[in-house]
Formats: sequence, structure tokens, C-alpha cells
Amino acid sequence: MPSSKQIHALIIEDDQTSINVLKSLLQQLAIQISVITIDFGHDFDPGSLAMIDRPDVVFLDLEMPGTNGYRVLEHLRSDPQFEGVPVVAYTTHTSHLNRAREAGFHSFLGKPLDAAHFKEHLDAILNGIPVWEVP
Repeated sequence: MPSSKQIHALIIEDDQTSINVLKSLLQQLAIQISVITIDFGHDFDPGSLAMIDRPDVVFLDLEMPGTNGYRVLEHLRSDPQFEGVPVVAYTTHTSHLNRAREAGFHSFLGKPLDAAHFKEHLDAILNGIPVWEVP
């Protein structure tokens, strides 16, 4: 696993509060962060991925206006830059756990995040160990 200063996380999300919570947890670990915000009424723009350096992990919301995490996952999987990058379903909709697993997500973290175990979960994910956590 790369040292924490070299780790790059990408957040794809529509809710600013969720972005802020996740960013705060990642910043405490000195992780570089990129964010793609899906604005209300807009679909995901696959071209936005070209402006992002290859991340070590992607946190992807499942429910966003104009799109959903399953469609975005398809874009990520078709982009060679994201080959082998663990994509984590990050959502309040914990009923989607099985669907996310079937769709090919690496891991699942339900909102609200368990801050006490976040570093442990992230370490596992970065080491290729799936985490399926529901609060």
C-alpha cells in the first residue's frame, strides 16, 4: 500500500454534506482528494474523468440526480485509467448492498460513515480486501 501522503481518493457525489464528511475523514489521513460533483439536473460527464489523476480508490454515491452510481461505475470500468481501482459504493441506501455487490463494486460503506473504523476500512480496501459495511 502506498504511504498515506501518496494516496489519492476520488469522490463522486451530489450531496455537499456527504462530500464534506468524507473529505474531512480523508484529510485527517493526509490523503489527496479529487471531487466530481453531480449537480441537480445534470448527468455524469465521462469527460470529467480525463481531468482526474488516477486515484487509488473511488467513493461513488449510488443515488444522484440525473444519473446513478451503477451507470457511473460502467463508465469507470470502461476507462483504462480506472482498471484495478477499487470503487466503493457510498450511500445512505443500505438496501442496495446486494445490488452493489452484483454490479461489481469492490466495497460498500453505508452513510453515515463509521468514523471510528474508517481508517481500518480504508486500509483494507487499499489492500484489496472488500469491505461491506452497513451502519
